[in-house]
Amino acid sequence: MGGAFEESARPLRLSDKVYGDIVERILKGEYGEGSRLPSEAKLAEMNQVSRPIVRQALSRLREDGLVRSQRGAGSYVMRRPDRAMLDFAPLESLADMQRCFEFRAALEGESARAATQYASSSALKEIEKALQRLEACIQTGELGVSADFGFHMAVANATNNRFFSDTLLSLKTQINFGQNLARNLGLRRPGQHLPEVQEEHVRIFQAIRAGDAELACQRMRDHIGNSRRRVFEG
Repeated sequence: MGGAFEESARPLRLSDKVYGDIVERILKGEYGEGSRLPSEAKLAEMNQVSRPIVRQALSRLREDGLVRSQRGAGSYVMRRPDRAMLDFAPLESLADMQRCFEFRAALEGESARAATQYASSSALKEIEKALQRLEACIQTGELGVSADFGFHMAVANATNNRFFSDTLLSLKTQINFGQNLARNLGLRRPGQHLPEVQEEHVRIFQAIRAGDAELACQRMRDHIGNSRRRVFEG
């Protein structure tokens, strides 16, 4: 599943490669929880890059909650992600996937806000149908990546502004990559993960149907932020 993502993605930045290398070492236990990472200079030497490149990678790792940095004391591992990530994700593409989550939170938050203002009765029915398809996936134990994307597209379509839906479609490969990873990891705890995700979808729909623009925006942003966290929490 990672191949399609990698083929369509732009060439990986050096900082993304450093990011992937550090994540892999954390996953394998080489850098344990609470342990201090090698110095910036050492990481730069190990990866044959400059120190500013290493700083970029460390900044992203802090944003993703994997490491913390203490002035004058270095960077420390905060959390070890689910090792099952090694089964599903080409690690060097994780950085881009996390940045995609960031962009989606901004884009789809506004999409949900606009949907509260412009959704027709038929558009609301389409969102509800998408929820029903997701519920059916939960009941049958299906992965439900297509149904998940379908829900987000239904919200985008409800804005009556094709630029929301066109932008989402242009990101489909990257979005599906993240959804595949999150849902595959979620199948390791099916009684908790998928119902939790579905409840978030339902709450987004309820806010849109109620016409509460701020609440719909916040619930969508929270949902995508939670999806981003679930990737690392497994």
